Amino acid sequence: MNNAKHGHMSRRHFMQKTALVAGALTVGAESVFAQQAGKIVVGTWGGDYARLLTKNIEDPILKPKGFEIVQDQASDAPRRAKIVAEKRLPRGSSDIQGLSSANMFEMNEAEAVEKLDYSKIPNAKNLIPELKYPYGVGHIYSGKVVVYNPKLITPAPTSFKDAFDPKWGSKIGMIDIQYLYIVIAASMAATNGASMIDFEKAKDVLLAAKKAGARLYPTNEAFAQALKTEEIGIGIMWKARAVQWQNSGIACESAAPSEGIPLYVSGFSIPRNAPNKEGAYAYMNAMLEKSAQEAFAVDMGYNPTVSNAIVASDLQKRIGFTADEMKRLRDLDYGYLAKNDAMIKEWWDKVFKA
Repeated sequence: MNNAKHGHMSRRHFMQKTALVAGALTVGAESVFAQQAGKIVVGTWGGDYARLLTKNIEDPILKPKGFEIVQDQASDAPRRAKIVAEKRLPRGSSDIQGLSSANMFEMNEAEAVEKLDYSKIPNAKNLIPELKYPYGVGHIYSGKVVVYNPKLITPAPTSFKDAFDPKWGSKIGMIDIQYLYIVIAASMAATNGASMIDFEKAKDVLLAAKKAGARLYPTNEAFAQALKTEEIGIGIMWKARAVQWQNSGIACESAAPSEGIPLYVSGFSIPRNAPNKEGAYAYMNAMLEKSAQEAFAVDMGYNPTVSNAIVASDLQKRIGFTADEMKRLRDLDYGYLAKNDAMIKEWWDKVFKA
């Protein structure tokens, strides 16, 4: 794979990830950031992710080294707009930004983020190669699956087409902040997996579900609450979130869609005018620590992006994918999404949500 393009994920490398053997720690690597301190402003989503960044990265690793962490919590759209609006200023308002792989690509296209110097991230030697972007670092990954309550939805769904089937009526749930991924899944449902970007056919699938009574929720947490109360019974979500919800007692199962499994990578980029770039690199290094990666697998159900993380076999079965499912992992068309995000969002807000 040509890592400069990052348009298509090498499934072979993902399937081999557990076979990678981590090299010995570079002598002195742990002390690289030991004497550094200062404030790091972290742009991130709120909710569980923000809480776990504090629990697994900031409090145990960075704060003991003297760093002060300030989280700037918001959904990604306003944060991306702010990064672009600030890019011509001498100093921006954030040091590091949590973004999906698609949005990291978009910010790079806008020339708003730093080209990374990986020599400043010692732990990146263990990073899965496909998640070592020139403009960002993959933190965790999962895949988009169908999530359902087996009490309400029978027989068990096997596809995205099942997830959007109008017969479920108001038991269908969708999440507002995940509009891009919902459109991707609807495109795959409409084309039997042939296309992830057939927007016109995706519209038909979504509008049919809306007409049947599908419900829209603002956040992942609101969707989870509706699933818990049985207000809804089916939708699409990252497999990692389904595991997290199962752990909290919500009655739900997940099914890998037959059309393909869109890959989700959550990572971090550094704005070009970040006030504390060294602090941002320290944050990236900390998030790739073996302990932090293993903790995110346990707490949030996402797969580690470093080869030296050890995940218990029973947990791996729940958060990972079988050999057959790995073959169905599909990376996103970042170029298309970057060019059409605004158009898709406008349709979503003015037509679908109307």
